[in-house]
Amino acid sequence: MFKSPGNYILSRQITLYMVYTSFDKQTGTLSAKFEGEMKLKEIVDYIIETKENKSYPRVLKILTDARDAIMSLSINDLAVIVAENYKSLEQYEFINDAIILKNPKETGISMLYQELSKTKKYRFKIFSNEEAARHWLSQL
Repeated sequence: MFKSPGNYILSRQITLYMVYTSFDKQTGTLSAKFEGEMKLKEIVDYIIETKENKSYPRVLKILTDARDAIMSLSINDLAVIVAENYKSLEQYEFINDAIILKNPKETGISMLYQELSKTKKYRFKIFSNEEAARHWLSQL
């Protein structure tokens, strides 16, 4: 599994956020786990990393587990994320993105993002459990 560490203090090894990613070749699914406080930079870095990875299939399934994340995003941040996502979509035929959340705040932010990010090449759906998210992705 590839680990992409966030901001940390070397002498104390205190991680403020973490994004773990792995790719399952059998299902064609990129799994991402967000932990800690996620700000605009961390989300944009993750989108860019996905955009630049030429080994992923051009019709990509993403399972994002953000149950342990705190989304510290503004409405303006969401607009930046949508713009970066559109740039990423230029590299893909289609992306299906299932996100798992547990907190009302993160769900509200994600619902707004869902409305802002509507495009013919991207489908984003919010789930409260992993089983439902995996089932949805497996049906695509």
